[in-house]
Amino acid sequence: MSKGIQKQAVIYCRVSDPKQSKRGHGLKSQETRCREHARAKGYEVIEVFQDDFTGMYAERPAMSEMLKFLRKRRSTGTVVIIDDITRFARGLDAHLALRAAIGSAGGTLESPMLEFRDDADSKFLEHILATSAQHHREKNAEQTKNRMRARVMNGYWVFQAPVGYRYEAVPGRGKMLKRDEPAASVVVDALEGFANGRFETQADVMRFLQDNPLFPKDATGVVRHMRVAQLFSQVAYAGLIEAVDWGVPLQPAQHDGLVSVETFQRVQDRLNGAGRTANRKNLNEDFALRGFVICGCCGTPLTACWSKGLYKKYPYYLCPKRGCETYGKSIARDKIEGEFEQLLRSVQPTDTLCKVASAMLEEIWNRRLTQAGAERKALAAKLKQLEHEVTQFLDRIVETRVPSVIAAYENRVRKIELEKLTIKDRMAAIERPASSFNDTLRTALDFLASPWNLWNSSRLDDRRTVLKLTFVERLQYVRNQGFRTADLSLPFKVLSGISVEKIGMARPKRFELLTF
Repeated sequence: MSKGIQKQAVIYCRVSDPKQSKRGHGLKSQETRCREHARAKGYEVIEVFQDDFTGMYAERPAMSEMLKFLRKRRSTGTVVIIDDITRFARGLDAHLALRAAIGSAGGTLESPMLEFRDDADSKFLEHILATSAQHHREKNAEQTKNRMRARVMNGYWVFQAPVGYRYEAVPGRGKMLKRDEPAASVVVDALEGFANGRFETQADVMRFLQDNPLFPKDATGVVRHMRVAQLFSQVAYAGLIEAVDWGVPLQPAQHDGLVSVETFQRVQDRLNGAGRTANRKNLNEDFALRGFVICGCCGTPLTACWSKGLYKKYPYYLCPKRGCETYGKSIARDKIEGEFEQLLRSVQPTDTLCKVASAMLEEIWNRRLTQAGAERKALAAKLKQLEHEVTQFLDRIVETRVPSVIAAYENRVRKIELEKLTIKDRMAAIERPASSFNDTLRTALDFLASPWNLWNSSRLDDRRTVLKLTFVERLQYVRNQGFRTADLSLPFKVLSGISVEKIGMARPKRFELLTF
């Protein structure tokens, strides 16, 4: 370069965390020191490149841009100024790779903290500093991991807060998971709905979450299957914590769960195939009975569709089974659903029977309270037995050297630990009722007194609830004849078997059949 022409330079700054921009080693402070160095050397700063990326790797967005910029100016010999060697790279391999890349692109590396030369002593010092930076990064990561593991062992969640939770600083305990409304209530509805069969498949849960405006969606505004799977497998929702990679077994957490351990276990059982109800696909707001009513001739669930008429479309139910005598023969939606509503009204008990049912249930409630102590004692015995089993399996793990056998034992221990937590959760639940008899029973009696009110709701979930709580099996419908005798659920079956005469005094006559 001829005399009098000012040498040009670029500045490279890097932080690993956006929060660092507010601290002493932020991007702005690095740039200021590099510009000071440029002024002292008489360089003209023509560009600044800033990365928000770990220094462990050589591939970084701003670094790639800078190398591309240098290659275009290879003949000019541009100077690359960095604040410190730790801002350049945090690993020896990454440092050497970037040093070589800058050199091949025609650049020269400089820093106010270190003079880069090609003699043996300078290279030795440079390598020592790069290795020291790598050791510092690895040591920080190791210490952070150890602190996080220790906190997990104490029951504190240290990972990203699941949907329905947020981190909140608690005096003397650090940041803890706290219930985050309204998303928390949506998560509870999804988990409990799947556990008790209100949602029959994961697809049903996904549709529920998609339609709920309070549940956060991804960047495209969609709830995907993977999101639902993560929701079901998240032990934090049951007030538990586990870190398999860190050797921390499943245990109670410090934060409060959104659902009980028993509910979480029922979700796992359903996912594994236990307690799964019949799968009814293609649920639709237009046909509330689809999937629940079967053909009385062949037993196939009726399907439904909109049929195009001359001026508008008409809703119909029909049997899809080829070979059935009613195959393809339509049944008007208003007709079949009108007859169902009459059937539903017919199972509605009288006010007198509801009062009798209330008295019976109150007696059962009081009896159940007296049994709580015995049940808790039995659960305590079961818990002691499980603890003994865990001890036995741990002894076997110590004695064996076969990895597959050790893995099988560890898996069994995890299942036993989850069963222990479920028992402890049940023992805590039977200590005392969560609410009074009247509060607990009011909703049930309201439904028993008039299932029609819930069916009359515009929500498909409410209508499906009525079908599941009122009838044990799917209803059979014969075209041109109507519904066959319905198999009612136990509460309605009991109420239908009670008559006012049975409530009164005994008959004055003998119980033999009367004859003329």
